[in-house]
Amino acid sequence: MRTTLKIAGMVFSLMFVCTFAFAQGDKASRPSPPATASGKVGDANITIDYSSPAVKGRKIWGELVPYGEVWRAGANEATVFKTDKDIKVEGKTLPAGEYSLFATPGEKEWTIIFNSQTGQWGVKRGGVANRDPANDVLTVTVKPRKSSQMNERLVYKVDNKGFVLAWENLEVPVSIKQ
Repeated sequence: MRTTLKIAGMVFSLMFVCTFAFAQGDKASRPSPPATASGKVGDANITIDYSSPAVKGRKIWGELVPYGEVWRAGANEATVFKTDKDIKVEGKTLPAGEYSLFATPGEKEWTIIFNSQTGQWGVKRGGVANRDPANDVLTVTVKPRKSSQMNERLVYKVDNKGFVLAWENLEVPVSIKQ
């Protein structure tokens, strides 16, 4: 009887641990769930895979996301930008491929960074972006603008002119041509 109770207890414990472990792997239940934006610029298919954090009453720009520091352009894993054709981003050539997308926000100007390393967690211990500058393929400078509406969650939009990062009361348009 004791052995049966021990085995039952161990089975129950194992089931609990496995259920907890699988629940942690469910990305949709994260506070910053995964999202995808996709569209076409000319013949190029553009896809941006990112995690979408919420404002939650916080001041985003200049506080949660500091000015002048490289940011993973989302939450959780580094944001991934994919294009199946060569494109021109803000007039500069970006070869077809898959890139981590980083940004350095500023009050009047942002730097957008396309980095060839993908698949990494977005930040290192200590909170700095998990980016090796040696793998930067392209950097461009863009101007942010006030959004026409409040965006509680970070969102990317892709259209025939490029893409826009929108969060809180700010939009950051990035021009793309083929």
